Amino acid sequence: MAIRLSHPLRHHLLNPNHHTNKPLRVRKFSIKNEKSEPVEPHKMVMKVKQTLEKDYKNLPVGKNGRDDEDMIIWFLKDRKFDIEESVSKLTKAIKWRQEFNVSELSGESVERLARTGKAFVHDCLDVNGMPVLVVVASKHFPDKEDQIENEKLCVFLIEEALSRLPDGKEEILGIFDFRGFGTENSDFEFLRFLFDVFYYYYPKRLGQVLFVDTPFLFFPLWQLIKPLLRSYASLVRFCSADTVRKEYFTETTVPTNFRD
Repeated sequence: MAIRLSHPLRHHLLNPNHHTNKPLRVRKFSIKNEKSEPVEPHKMVMKVKQTLEKDYKNLPVGKNGRDDEDMIIWFLKDRKFDIEESVSKLTKAIKWRQEFNVSELSGESVERLARTGKAFVHDCLDVNGMPVLVVVASKHFPDKEDQIENEKLCVFLIEEALSRLPDGKEEILGIFDFRGFGTENSDFEFLRFLFDVFYYYYPKRLGQVLFVDTPFLFFPLWQLIKPLLRSYASLVRFCSADTVRKEYFTETTVPTNFRD
């Protein structure tokens, strides 16, 4: 099986798509960090904001900036309320959003690849109330497409899926449809990029990943990518299209490409 390994992975840094103007919702209970010290979320957010203001004055403010309290609390939770680790991860995320021009991505800017139907955000939520990002592997042709354009489409769709999160929900469902998958669709770089994005820059935003009707020829690629997925490997479920229809959607909400 042909696996594209010729170019080194460009590490990408993204942060959750949250709005600064929303009030910070703080639960009234104490949380313990890795040092078993009781902490108060609001005070921890203030500490991060003060550190960023002092040491990273050049970072932007506002939505997805160094004073975005929703984003700060999310990275604190991801880093188990470790200030130093949260600041490190958050600053990289903010810097990369600037470099990648995430705020400038739009439906128009990714329209050409989006029209291929290779990936899309489903119009309906799954039965658990999660937004659904669908990837149709058989429509992905890495040798004929620009890697950067694929990455832009990926980021745009992640942002779009997260923007559809209902109140009280924090995760999305990813579905990889491998029906019709061939060697010409194999792309180690892109799979690694995709999971790095979720692992480092959208932490804990991916609730589950379904690999649907995976062919035998995919498994050598899976053995390469699995060690790189870290904790996300446990989120992957290999299943059939019938399972997708029966367990994750109703007759009226199932994606068109999974209907009988």
